[in-house]
Amino acid sequence: MDTAPLPDADSPAGKGKALVDDTAAAIRARILSGEIPIGAQLRQVELAELLGVSRTPVREALRQLQAGGLIEVLPNRGAVVRVPAPWEVREAYEIRAELEGLACVRAVHAVTPDILRELREANETVRAVSSGVRDAGGGAAPGAGSSPATPNTSPNASPSTSANDCFHTLIHTVAGNRRLARAIKDVNEAFPRNVSALVLQDNPRHREDNIREHERIVEALAAEDAERARSEMKAHVISAGEQLARWYEQRSATVFRG
Repeated sequence: MDTAPLPDADSPAGKGKALVDDTAAAIRARILSGEIPIGAQLRQVELAELLGVSRTPVREALRQLQAGGLIEVLPNRGAVVRVPAPWEVREAYEIRAELEGLACVRAVHAVTPDILRELREANETVRAVSSGVRDAGGGAAPGAGSSPATPNTSPNASPSTSANDCFHTLIHTVAGNRRLARAIKDVNEAFPRNVSALVLQDNPRHREDNIREHERIVEALAAEDAERARSEMKAHVISAGEQLARWYEQRSATVFRG
């Protein structure tokens, strides 16, 4: 069966597709960081002005994001940032737990003292910024250090999200499987990341549990205990997913959609 050739990157069609992809990526980054909050309307004119493009690539970008499940179109409101259902969160985190557990197994014999030190430093940054106030909006706690940027973190992410992403991404990198890292990234990008920071901010006990779970993962990696590392990571991710799902359950859709 004949198939249509892909547009050349330098052709008008190729450049148009690249612009749509770039526009979708820019909108996605703002949604995932919380700059565009859950339930917010996505007005084409405003987005076009914000991104410095015409309405055409914005319209196509919104269709792309709708197909990916990040936004939805509601009667009388148009495109809005979609509110995930709790069951979707639990299913996604079940998959993420298996993937991140595998990353730990692959990383356990490749991790170095320097990587262990970086993991501990990232976790201490999580501890420092999580003890501050209003972290989910991007403000660091007084005296908190900045965590290194990672490919999985939006430039507008909160300090605790950045530090947490740094911790996990270090393990994904050491695991040495780019397909695995990409699969984990795809699961993470299914939901706005700033909500995870809100969950930690709203629940001091869960915040401390999160830090202790990180410590146990590092201990297992340092001991080169693959099964223990897998088990600790899976339990950590499942717990995080459950807390996130409960956060959505406790807030009705009217909170976001009005």
